[in-house]
Amino acid sequence: MTFRLHNFFRSSTSTRVRIALNLKGLSYGYVPYLLRKGETRTPEYLARNPQGLVPTLELEDGTSLTQSLAIIEWLDETHPAPPLLPADSLGRARVRALSFMIACEIHPLNNLRVLFRLRDQFGADEAAQKEWFTHWVNLTFDALEVELADNAPTGRFCHGEVPTLADICLYAQVWNNRRFDIPLEPWPNIKRVFAALDELPAFHDAAPPNQPDAA
Repeated sequence: MTFRLHNFFRSSTSTRVRIALNLKGLSYGYVPYLLRKGETRTPEYLARNPQGLVPTLELEDGTSLTQSLAIIEWLDETHPAPPLLPADSLGRARVRALSFMIACEIHPLNNLRVLFRLRDQFGADEAAQKEWFTHWVNLTFDALEVELADNAPTGRFCHGEVPTLADICLYAQVWNNRRFDIPLEPWPNIKRVFAALDELPAFHDAAPPNQPDAA
């Protein structure tokens, strides 16, 4: 099956899907968009993804899949090796919880649309936007650090010795944090896991600066 990934190099949700595709050993065509220039607001793209967001995974038959976590779970169901969720139900619940802490508690508050809204409606300058972004990262990363430090299932990675959905979300978020120069030193376990992930080609190759549209 041939995939086309419609994405943006700096988008953390796009980074998630790139990692999942890499881990599964699936090749894909890379279709870049410049979000600041409104390239996902064209009639052609909106016909593929009515929200005008990235990523969109286009299948060989033209079917479009949207929302990064839904795309990743579809990939895991249709290409089960290597699995991105543990085999046991408690393990799956923990990995999903760690993933959702990032995907549901940080990302929706800090994505580009929200930052632009803060700027345009409330006059938030870059310093105010950074303060907003950093606040929501700190709130969740403080809790995530405790989850990783105080739970036996934590291993080299967020859950055990192989990467899972939680690691995909964590890795992408740390790269997103770098836009606002948020250091990892306050969270030693998060820092350790990120470093271990960055050693893996599937993760490193998906990082924003390693994409063809990186500027």
